[in-house]
Amino acid sequence: MPMRWLVIFLGCAMRFALRLYSEGQLRAKESRMIDRRALVVAAGCLFAWATGAAAELSQAEASSGLTAAITRGAEFAVSELGKQNGFLGNDRVRIALPEPLRKVESLARTLGMGRQADELVDAMNHAAEQAVVQAKPILLNAAKKMSFNDSREILLGESDAATQYFKRATSAELTAKFLPVVKKATTKVQLAQKYNEFAGQAVKLGWMNEKDADIDTYVTQKTMDGLFVMIAEQEGRIRKDPVGTGSSILKKVFGSLGN
Repeated sequence: MPMRWLVIFLGCAMRFALRLYSEGQLRAKESRMIDRRALVVAAGCLFAWATGAAAELSQAEASSGLTAAITRGAEFAVSELGKQNGFLGNDRVRIALPEPLRKVESLARTLGMGRQADELVDAMNHAAEQAVVQAKPILLNAAKKMSFNDSREILLGESDAATQYFKRATSAELTAKFLPVVKKATTKVQLAQKYNEFAGQAVKLGWMNEKDADIDTYVTQKTMDGLFVMIAEQEGRIRKDPVGTGSSILKKVFGSLGN
């Protein structure tokens, strides 16, 4: 367990400190040499503690635990976002109009066109809810394909390392899957053309980027952004409280690092 390695580290440090104290009458030059030796020994003890915790996990356990962790995060994100109002009812991922069009939206509401603006926002979010369910098999496949280096980087990386892995491994495929679903949804409610015409004028005036002027591309990107936000949140919870997941392998993997 990590605590055992911590005890070893502290024991090394204390024994060496006592030795230094007993040699306190040494000349200054020798003292400087001991200082350097102390740094080397302390570093060695710390390395033993850091690597020893990971060594207690077999490669199979680490791989299994990480696969379980990122799979759980992916499934949670898809299930939460893919339900009715999964995007629309969640302020963290709710898709709003592009920033340049929000100014125009305020004016439209002032002119009594609030209903049209609401319909457009609702349509974008419901399109995202329909598209995001396509992500589950892609994410699970990416989890199964993790290499040893991927696993190591996730285990020892930042709090969103698994989420960043998903971004690298799945973004292109997610875009290809989401875009047709989004197009179908926006066409069905007959709002895509209105949005694109309106946004096209904003592009001409230099108010927004051309890539955001197409509603399908914009919603597809925002769908992915929301998906990764939710995956990252779940990953953070698992790292913070692996015991709370009820999974013994997650507890062993992330608990071994003191998370």
